[in-house]
Parts: sequence; structure tokens; C-alpha cells
Amino acid sequence: MSLPPGFLDELRSRTSLTQVVGRKVMWDNRKSNQGKGDMWAPCPFHQEKTASFHVDDRKGFYYCFGCHAKGDAISFVRETENVDFMEAIEILAREAGMTLPARDPQAAQKADKRGELAEIMERAVKFFRLSLNQQAAGAAREYLVQRGLDQAAQERFELGYAPEGNALFAHLTGQGVDPQKIIDAGLAARPDDGRAPYDRFRGRIIFPIRDPRGRCISLGGRAMDPNARAKYLNGPETELFDKGRSLYWHGPAREAAGKGQTLIVAEGYMDVIALVQAGFAATVAPLGTAVTEDQLRLLWRIADEPVIALDGDKAGLRAAHRVIDIALPLLEAGKSLRFALMPEGKDPDDLIRASGAGAMQTLLDQALPMVHLLWRRETEGQVFDSPERRAALDRSLRERIKTIADPSIRSHYGQAIKEMRWQLFNPRRPGGSGPKGRKWQPPGTPQASTKSSVLAGAGDHVQEHIREAVILATLVVTPELIEEVETQLERMECRDPDHAAIRTVLLGLPPGEDAQQAVAAHLGGEALENLMHSPHVAICPAVRHPGDAEQARLTLSEVFGKLIALRGLDAEVAEAAEEMTGLANEALTWRLREAAEACNRALRSQQEDRAAYDQGDNGMMIDRDERSAFDALLSKITYSKPGR
Repeated sequence: MSLPPGFLDELRSRTSLTQVVGRKVMWDNRKSNQGKGDMWAPCPFHQEKTASFHVDDRKGFYYCFGCHAKGDAISFVRETENVDFMEAIEILAREAGMTLPARDPQAAQKADKRGELAEIMERAVKFFRLSLNQQAAGAAREYLVQRGLDQAAQERFELGYAPEGNALFAHLTGQGVDPQKIIDAGLAARPDDGRAPYDRFRGRIIFPIRDPRGRCISLGGRAMDPNARAKYLNGPETELFDKGRSLYWHGPAREAAGKGQTLIVAEGYMDVIALVQAGFAATVAPLGTAVTEDQLRLLWRIADEPVIALDGDKAGLRAAHRVIDIALPLLEAGKSLRFALMPEGKDPDDLIRASGAGAMQTLLDQALPMVHLLWRRETEGQVFDSPERRAALDRSLRERIKTIADPSIRSHYGQAIKEMRWQLFNPRRPGGSGPKGRKWQPPGTPQASTKSSVLAGAGDHVQEHIREAVILATLVVTPELIEEVETQLERMECRDPDHAAIRTVLLGLPPGEDAQQAVAAHLGGEALENLMHSPHVAICPAVRHPGDAEQARLTLSEVFGKLIALRGLDAEVAEAAEEMTGLANEALTWRLREAAEACNRALRSQQEDRAAYDQGDNGMMIDRDERSAFDALLSKITYSKPGR
């Protein structure tokens, strides 16, 4: 419908924004100046206690300095009443005494029909409420009392009773209501065989469903017959009612959430009533279906982080998992969900009746962020004892995270998942805070004293000690590679106790944490300085350029290979020594030469100082110290032959 020029300007000029907003807020009289139309209040759009919501009545605009909501009277009504543009215009025009211009005949006819259907629904609510006090509703009243709903609660929630038979249809047609409109309102249905219409609700406790404006748009009914085909029944979708876009107890819950209460999403009518009765007034429920995208958007208009409190059974968990899949693509900064998991086999009503409101509040306080429940769904009951199973978990989680549209949220979810994966596959963690030391500073010029102390501590395993130090220092300055070399790092046998301690800290380092600070915190600043100030470490390109992942990756690959080769040679020599019983043969000599040549191949590197190397008989480069040790051993074997 189009409005004539000037109509909106006249509507805004006749409308007092202070009056419109004043229905939803409590003005801060100390901060406000009513004479100038300068008004302040706590914001109705987000939970706060300070008066950050400003209304300039003369200009006709509002602005919140907390959540940055802004607009005029029309936008305020749309947001707070959850109505579309034309409905907001109608509300304000009616209050201002203005007549709306002639509308499109079809639109006018549709609006008139909706009004008639809403009136019929109100008549039905009154009929069912009166029926609850009749003799036929004795079992229903007894059931409600057993559930803790006294007369006052029944009045508050407008509970009623639908008698058996076609009592409602007869009542409404007796008042002159068109039978077809009763059907259109969802209160009756016409059989396919052409027989007379029949009541949809029979032998059931009735729960009126109202929109945020308070209009009854449908009904819900709980069967009193335990053998009924459906325990709970909702009205069908009509021109008034779209179950995927509606929430039970929407209006009162929105008002309570605006006053600071946690918005709770329960499973059904009785759960909502039990929670509201226990003091959790900001509670809603979806209507006979899983939470939909539209309902999620409605929830986020009420509160930034609703708590999903579903039953503690398999069906409840499945429902929570479906909510996760629906919510992930819709996530925005500041808009998410938390999940309060009920005890096994209990719903909120059961918990409150058994343990009181305090138990429910404890569960709400302990509600899990959505990312934790996502992780739990993908890992609970699973065994990840093979690379293939771990890869399947990674693939599944990646597929879920990819559905998040917001790149920032997607990144944070990936980081959170990475940390939980680390916890699952790396259970070892540094127990408490170790001795505190001063923070390590970047190494300066290596000192001779440092070199001598390192080499002295290394004993006969100088080369292994140096390579261990290079590996550990590279990971300290580029900790994001720890996960890639985790298996090799775990298997690295550190003969130096300081190296072993640093390796333990690195293996237990959570993703994203500063490795240098962690080592200094657990082992003291001296341990970090001794590692980083070693001359062999200080000249390493990966250490000189911290954060260069590619350089660090090449360094680790090369040095791990050399370390494995060195220890392979040690193992061959040790085995040969055990086999020597005063005699030696050519096979033993050949084994040692092959081991040495394999070691030579691993130890070649253009990055190392060639001045420290000699050329072997086969043209390969071998460290002078290693060559001397090997020649001495070979000479000993050769000259120990009989007859020498």
C-alpha cells in the first residue's frame, strides 16, 4: 500500500516520541529534561542498568549509546511490537487520531478478515476458560493442580478445557459466526466426505497462543486421554498463525528480558509455565516443531544470547543438535546461543518440582557455549585411535565451521575447535604454575662462556645436544609448528634434563599461547636464556627470523633428519661393540662403513660452516669430530684382528 505525500511527516509531527517510548521504559528523572524534550532511560533493546538510551522529542529521534540502536517512532514500534511497517503506521495513526488513506481493496479485505479471525479466537478462548470450571473438566482441573497450577496460575495463563464432541462449533455458530470462518481460524475442520465440520480440540487442556501484540492467533491442546494419537496438538497454519514464525509466551518474555532476565527457550507449554511460575519470566517455546530460522531471528531480537533448555533425553539432545545446525549459518558478532543440559530423563518442570528454582538457576549459570556442544556432539562416544578416525573428525568439524557466514566468527570457531582438539589428543598438560622467572630477552652476541658451558654439559654427545637445542629453540620462536612435529618431538630422547623439561612445556602448550613466556614461567628465565644464547642456536636462520614458518619448517625437517642419523650411527656402533669378542670380520667393518655413509648423507648441508668439515673417501662431507671418532673406532676394529 502506498501512502500519499506528506502523510508520514504529519504522523511524525502529531506523535510524541517520548509518549511512545515511555510505554516501554522508565525515565531517569535526574538525567532527563522533560521541558526540553531531552529524555534518558535504560535501553529497551539490550540489558543494562545505566541510562544510555536518549530520546530527542523535538527532533523525533532516539539513539542508544550502548547498542547503537536508533530511529524514529515508526521504527521503535516496529522493533518493540514486532510488527511490519504498515502495522506500525496503523498503531501510531490510531493513537494520533489520524485516518489512514484508502487502501488497496484486496489488502483491506485481507486485513478485515484477519481482524474477524482474531475476534473469533478471543471468543474461543473465553468459551474454553468457562468450560474448565464445568463438571466435565474435573480430571483436567485435578491434573493442573497436580502440576502445581492453582486458580491464580490458571487465570494468568488463560488455561481452558475443550469438551468432548463439537461443543465449540455449536457455541460459535449459535452466536451467528460463519461456519467457514470458524474453519479458517483453525478451530474446526471439515471432513473430506462432506459431513458437518467438527472441533479440532476435544478432551484437551487449552493453551492460548498470542502474538507479541497480545492477539490470540492459535491454540495448543494437551490430551487428557493417555491413548490419544497426539499428546500435544497445535492449531493449523492460518492467516493469523505461522508456527515457524511464532513463539509461545513471546510478549511477556520479551518484556521480562528487557528488564534483565535471561531469555530461556524451553520445549513446550508446561515447561514455559513451570519456569515462569518459578521466577524465570523470560521463557518462550517453539510451537510443535524444531526451532526455525525465523524463530531464531525473533529470539535474537529479544536477547543476544538465549539459553536453550531442552529435555535431558536423547530426543532433547537431538533437538539441540538441530538447533546448532540451523544457527551456525546465521551467527553474527554478539549473537549466539548457550545450552543448559537437563539431568537425564528430566525436563525443566521436573527439575524445578524436584529440586527447586535454585537448581534450574545453577544449570543456567553453567550453560555451555554453542561451540562446546558442537564439539561434544562430534566426539562423544567416539574413539580416535587411528589417523583415519582423527581425519574423519577433522573433516566433519571443518564442514560444520564452513557453514558460518561471518568470517570473524568462523575464525574464532576454528581456533576454539583447535584448542579442544589439542586437549583431546594431548592430555598431558603442565600441572600448575612453575617457578616464575624473568622474561627471556632476544639473544645478543653469543659469549664464549655460554658456548663452553653448553659443550661441557653435552659430554660425548655434542652434536646431538646442539641439534636438540636448535629444534627446541625453533619451536619456541615458531610454536605454531609444534602440532606438525608433535610425534617426532615426543620421540626425541633428550639426554639433557633442561632440554627434556623444555620439550615437556612445548608439548603441553595450548594453541595460541606464547611459548617463550610459558618456558620462562615454568622453568625460569635462566633455562630460556641458556637455550637461546647458545652460539649454534643464535646463528640458526629459523631463530634469527622468528615467525618465519617456512624457514622453521625446513630447519626442523633437516635437523630432525640429522639427529635420527646420528643416533642411528650410535646404535650401530653400540651393537658392533657388543658383538666384538676380540675378533672382527669384513662384514662388521662393512656395516660400520655403511652406517657412517648414511650418517654423512644426512649431515650434509650448505647452510653449515664448511670450515668445520672434511671430505670423506667417497667425496661426502663429514664433521671432523665425527670423522675422528669413527676412524679411531675403525682402527681399533682393524688392528684387533688375530695376527696384528
